[in-house]
Amino acid sequence: MELQREKKYIRLDQVSQQEIDMLILRVNGCSWRQTFHIQPVSGLLNDPNGFCYYNGEYHLFYQWHPLGPFHGLKYWYHTKSTDLVNWKNVGIAIKPDDYFDSHGAYSGSAIEHNGNIYLLYTGNTRDENFERHPHQCIAIMDAQENIIKLEKSVLDKVPVGYTEHFRDPKLWKEGERFYAVIGAQRTDKIGCVCLLSSSDLLEWNFEGELATTLHLFGFMWECPDYFEIENQGVLIFSPQGLEPEGDLYQNIYQAGYVLGKKIDLQLQELAHGNFVELDRGFDFYAPHTMEDPNGRRLLVAWMGLPEIEYPSDINGWAHCLTLPRELMVQDGKIIQKPVQELQSLRKTKVETADRISHEKKVYDGFSGVIYELICEFEQGDALEYGIEFRAGEDEKTVIKYDAEQGKVILDRTLSGKVIGSTFGTERKCGITEKVYKFHLFVDASSVEIFVNDGAEVFTSRIFPDRKSKEIRFFATGGTAAFKAVKWDYK
Repeated sequence: MELQREKKYIRLDQVSQQEIDMLILRVNGCSWRQTFHIQPVSGLLNDPNGFCYYNGEYHLFYQWHPLGPFHGLKYWYHTKSTDLVNWKNVGIAIKPDDYFDSHGAYSGSAIEHNGNIYLLYTGNTRDENFERHPHQCIAIMDAQENIIKLEKSVLDKVPVGYTEHFRDPKLWKEGERFYAVIGAQRTDKIGCVCLLSSSDLLEWNFEGELATTLHLFGFMWECPDYFEIENQGVLIFSPQGLEPEGDLYQNIYQAGYVLGKKIDLQLQELAHGNFVELDRGFDFYAPHTMEDPNGRRLLVAWMGLPEIEYPSDINGWAHCLTLPRELMVQDGKIIQKPVQELQSLRKTKVETADRISHEKKVYDGFSGVIYELICEFEQGDALEYGIEFRAGEDEKTVIKYDAEQGKVILDRTLSGKVIGSTFGTERKCGITEKVYKFHLFVDASSVEIFVNDGAEVFTSRIFPDRKSKEIRFFATGGTAAFKAVKWDYK
């Protein structure tokens, strides 16, 4: 049986083991399989869910459609790690096999309570007319990692004034009460976030809409996440339906945050500043955070976007998760840094330093497919300087600083197989300080670039030929000095 898109709601247990094995064989034959990122064994991965620390391990779940690289029947898949670097696939965590999640186990979050992990998620159902009816559901994981769903949903109706797009609850505890923000769409088709509360995680109340100053800001707010950091309140969410404004909002859908005062749970309001995109690249959505035992606020996101086709689709799989990042507040904005545990991946090290003028140069040892690279520039009088990587005869991905525009630019026009070209092949952001540092994590089909120690980040999938390995440093319109260090990972 060919697994066609029209069979998107077929369950894994309705497919023969032979078909599954054939699909996995096709997936494993793909040259773009990642090496140090979380990726699905087959099919499609999307939103990260339930990120938590429990019994000495980090647990991370994600939405998973196992039977192909398209958005079909969603399961929760479970992976775990002791160090945020080496992840072990545990297997399916939540199956969509009850009346309240019959058409998919959608996004949610986790919290420890009474020695167990409680997972609050949205169950997707559709009636005989194929109309959506969301439920909010609880599953409980014990110390042996057995996961049992409650026999009924804990919130089975959408509140008056909102459409069926009511999903993705994110949990936290305040005093003796549990709260969750949940993504919603008003009946006037405007996106927003609502508040839920519970005394025991088993019965939930709708508290109302969270008041913000973002009015008419897209048609749906997905995957909200509220937390407090350095005595301030942060609301992360993924608004759909924003129109591009200059260099902003260039992807099909966005992901970002507002930073302000702590949430006022009595008034149900959040006083905050402007909405800021978390990532300036092409492929970043549905970010999800947790606080670890060291007090760090950690973030992972889906390295992909809805409604965009990717070159790995033909190999039967799609998407991965970003590397874990630590969030901090600096000068009134969130900065993101790769977690320090990633340094354990570093193997062979090479270094170089030079002053380049109106030229492009390569250096011994600076090439590869999978590596970490840190390059620090001194601008001099160059109008533009940067790095070409995963470069070959006809391919290259470029990160550069344009001093005339005062912008960092990521260009994947020639990065290999084309992705989402309708939305352009460059991403730019203005930056007020001098750009002196590019920190790249390059995997088989992705790059994450931290600019100026995480002041800005560019996350993108790229699909070049395996032969495209060169790293080239360049300066145009003048001179720039730089020093660079590279570590191979494998």
